[in-house]
Amino acid sequence: QLQLVESGGGLVQPGGSLRLSCAASEFTGNYATGWFRQAPGKGREGVSCISPSGRSTNYADSVKGRFTISRDNAANTVYLQMDSLKPEDTAIYFCAADPYSEKIFKLCTLSPNWNIWGQGTQVTVSS
Repeated sequence: QLQLVESGGGLVQPGGSLRLSCAASEFTGNYATGWFRQAPGKGREGVSCISPSGRSTNYADSVKGRFTISRDNAANTVYLQMDSLKPEDTAIYFCAADPYSEKIFKLCTLSPNWNIWGQGTQVTVSS
């Protein structure tokens, strides 16, 4: 079974940057992969997702222009580069994957109902 492990979270000041990594246990070239987050007391929300080829990406309005998702299929790894971080970005960030479909890709910033999830990595943005 596909397993995902996130890393790269930590404490950063507002305006700072972090790069999250999602390492997969097997080839994910046929999966859409996404990043989701859950803030304290809030539900899980979609942040960004990427197509199997990496040629198509989708971002939530709240992070567009600040975050960049990418993937390296040879390394079975997906990344989330997070720049210009804000306190409201504080959350547990989860990597998720699902067999690709146009529907799930288009809805990834609206629906967190994906099949495979990592354990999450904590991102805290505070001065």
